[in-house]
Amino acid sequence: MKILSLLLMVHGKAILENEVAESIYILIENGKIQAMGPIHALPSHLTNVEKIDIPVNQSVVPGFIDVHIHGAAGADTMDSSIEALETIAKALPAEGTTSFLATTITQKHENIENALRNTAQYLKSNNTLGIAEILGVHLEGPFINENHAGAQPKEYIINPDIELFKHWQALADGNIKLVTLAPELANGTNFVRYLNENGVIASIGHSDARYEEMESAVNAGAKQVTHLFNAMRGLHHREPGVAGSALLFKELMVELIADGIHVRPEVMKLIINAKGTEGVILITDAMRAKCLKNGTYDLGGQDVAVGNGKALLADGTLAGSILKMNDSIKNILAAADISLLEAVQMASVNPAKQLNIYDRKGSLSVGKDADFTILTNDYQVEMTLCRGEIAFRKG
Repeated sequence: MKILSLLLMVHGKAILENEVAESIYILIENGKIQAMGPIHALPSHLTNVEKIDIPVNQSVVPGFIDVHIHGAAGADTMDSSIEALETIAKALPAEGTTSFLATTITQKHENIENALRNTAQYLKSNNTLGIAEILGVHLEGPFINENHAGAQPKEYIINPDIELFKHWQALADGNIKLVTLAPELANGTNFVRYLNENGVIASIGHSDARYEEMESAVNAGAKQVTHLFNAMRGLHHREPGVAGSALLFKELMVELIADGIHVRPEVMKLIINAKGTEGVILITDAMRAKCLKNGTYDLGGQDVAVGNGKALLADGTLAGSILKMNDSIKNILAAADISLLEAVQMASVNPAKQLNIYDRKGSLSVGKDADFTILTNDYQVEMTLCRGEIAFRKG
């Protein structure tokens, strides 16, 4: 006989796949959503199950999925240790994130390879319940354009190399799920085609591509644009560049750092008006300083000064963020005329669909992983469950 583990009694709102429901129950069993329904129709045999009551001023939403995050709480993917990945995975539920892609940075081949081996080992033995789940690797660089390096160390940038990527994917046990690259570089379009044919998302970023080069990349299978408007050829009325092409091509999902710093609120609204909420993925692009005090921290071997909500290199270049996903929700709601249901689409639904895991994550639906975030009316995280276990509880 199966053991019933937990019953959420949602007296407030629940953001479901296509609607907002009120006053429902959600039964969790063995880390999965076993049943859902109106509270007034709660089966009598469930009355003695352990319950968590969600008050009327709170909302239950599917856990957020961050496809672009380098680190948090003093740890970074490039630290190449099990402890570092575990630190990140334990910290993220406090902001409502229940799964993520461990993101690398342009560095020496040896350092990238160490990070890939370490993440593969973590996925085999440490991806446990009750903390945010690592879904794989986002390889950001080194196949990028040095003219738009941003905070990526220029000295380690190289042209796209399919054979090298094959080696790295083998080291990662096939867990590289997304690659940020510049398709205009030598062999770039062929690299995009290879990634697409092998089930890896090709995301255009740190790129100087013109419209025709973007069109070729889309035709080759590019599916995403990395942190839109940042570290790329911008929109000009005689040359759409990467940014303009990203808004034009429906095939391209776009990442958005909704901190109001990387992209100002009016442009955030412009992006949503152009792409629709179905075409945007909210990310943090956070580095190790997230959750910590102001100070100086390392990113890819570079000193990053953190203060006033910004993370900057010595020359003033933005170096990732310290954004939290629940703040991303709050910011996008303030910037654009959208609902919480639509904001959740960008933070949970779209990344799950893009990663082809919507059958188990991204929405509140029977049979899916019990990944929940409970938000207050001002979008603070009250509680987070990762695969059916409480990973964070306020206070």
